[in-house]
Amino acid sequence: MKLTKLEHAALILDKAGQKLFIDPGSFTSPLTDTARAVAVVITHEHPDHWTPEQLDRIIALNPDVPIFAPAGVAAAAADYPVTVVSAGDTVEAGPFRLRFFGGTHAVIHETIPVIDNLGVLVDEELFYGGDSFTIPEGVSVQTLAVPAGAPWLKISEVMDYVLALKPRRTFPTHEMGLSRGGKEMSNVRIKWATEQNGGEFFPLAPNESLDL
Repeated sequence: MKLTKLEHAALILDKAGQKLFIDPGSFTSPLTDTARAVAVVITHEHPDHWTPEQLDRIIALNPDVPIFAPAGVAAAAADYPVTVVSAGDTVEAGPFRLRFFGGTHAVIHETIPVIDNLGVLVDEELFYGGDSFTIPEGVSVQTLAVPAGAPWLKISEVMDYVLALKPRRTFPTHEMGLSRGGKEMSNVRIKWATEQNGGEFFPLAPNESLDL
C-alpha cells in the first residue's frame, strides 16, 4: 500500500491499483488524478477537510464512489450520498478495510461547539485521527499521521500523543497553517517523540509518498 500526502490533511492510499481518498479539503490543491477511487473518508465537517469542489472532482470519474463520514458531515454535505459511520464501525471498500474510532473533534475553545469527528484505521496499518488525539483502543499503530499545527492543539499535546501510541512510523499532517519555520519546529518535536519508542519519522512534504 502506498501513501501519498497532499497539502494539509489530505491523503491518498493506493493499493492494488485502487485509491482511497481521505479529507480532501480547501487547503489542498484541486485534485486531478482521481480515477480508480473506491472510497472517500471525511473525518469531520470543517472545510479544510472537505469541500464540494473536491468531492465533485472525485465523483466525476467515480460516480458510485462511497463517501464514509460521521453524521455531522452528512448534514453539512446533504447534496452528497454520505454513508454515516460511527465509532466501532468497520467497512470494506475495495481492497481497503476501514475501522472508525473516536467521536468528537478536539476542543478549540469553550465558546465553540464541539462537532463530530472520527479517526480512521486503514488495513490495521495507518491511523489518522482527524482533528483529535483519539487513541484507538486495542490497536498497535504501525503508521501514525500526526497533526503538526492547528487552533486546537499545542506541540506538547502532539508529543504526548505520539509517546502514548508508540507508532513504528510517523509523518506530519494538518500543517498548512504553519510557516516554513513552524513546520520545521514541529517536525523536530514529532521526530523526537517518535524515536523515544524506536519509531521512525518521515518528514513528508505535499505529494511525497511512503510505502507501507
